[in-house]
Amino acid sequence: MIIPVRCFSCGKPVGHLWEEYQEKLKKKEEPKKVLDSLGLERYCCRALFLGHVDLIDTAAKFKKF
Repeated sequence: MIIPVRCFSCGKPVGHLWEEYQEKLKKKEEPKKVLDSLGLERYCCRALFLGHVDLIDTAAKFKKF
């Protein structure tokens, strides 16, 4: 739903990088170069960003019971 604050595997803080990552992708930059520029070198952190699907807007449409 929301990008985790820390990487699940190594514990590196990554949550603060999500907005910058999204902005650079909207400018049609290559994901590999964006991840390198953000300093995400470990494969676990990179996989977290590449595999994340932002569903918070979809989930917010439904009422909580």
